[in-house]
Amino acid sequence: MQPDLVDRVVDTAAAVVASGAISANGHGNVSIRVPDADEMYFTSAPSLKGLTSGGIARVAFDGTLVEGTLPPIQAAVVAMHTAMYADRDDVGCVIHTHSPCATAYAVARQPIDVWIEALAMFGLADGVPVAGYGPRGSDQAVAEIRAAVRPGNPAVLLANHGVLVFHRTPELAVLVGGVVEEAAQASMNARALGGPVAIAEELRAAALQRAMAFEDSGTKRV
Repeated sequence: MQPDLVDRVVDTAAAVVASGAISANGHGNVSIRVPDADEMYFTSAPSLKGLTSGGIARVAFDGTLVEGTLPPIQAAVVAMHTAMYADRDDVGCVIHTHSPCATAYAVARQPIDVWIEALAMFGLADGVPVAGYGPRGSDQAVAEIRAAVRPGNPAVLLANHGVLVFHRTPELAVLVGGVVEEAAQASMNARALGGPVAIAEELRAAALQRAMAFEDSGTKRV
């Protein structure tokens, strides 16, 4: 395995845990695309907490194990990672978690609307859609994910399962996962105050343009 990619997977898992957008047991998966190859480095350990290099496998996009070990329970979700890489050349990292508040929306089969500006700023101007349910790792589950993902959209809720985010870099994928969880949590808190209010559609583009302006100027987006 390539030590730099292994380290990047380990660091990304640690960043997900540090973000708080993860369940108490730390269950989830992180994968990173291998440059110039139809392969990915994938976390094969049952938890992202305390992940080490021993909990990483190299897997081809057809699901073949190239290096490392891959327990059946982890192998079952390989296909939803590889589908994102196969469908979108711009995706460099895929993260799956059961982040508590966003997963509550997934269990309720309710999409997350644009209740916070950050969703519009980071490519979710239409909110976070829900992929229909399919048994874990099944062709049906992957087909439902593919059907729900919109062009350019970096996140989707998995009905009765959890959350899937995917982006150009691990840093952006971690960021989006945190934003999705934040939006879900804020909406739940807002229900005690009359309910969340979505940003008007005509103003969402302005939020994205603002984010792009910060990026072009080299200023960190907030």
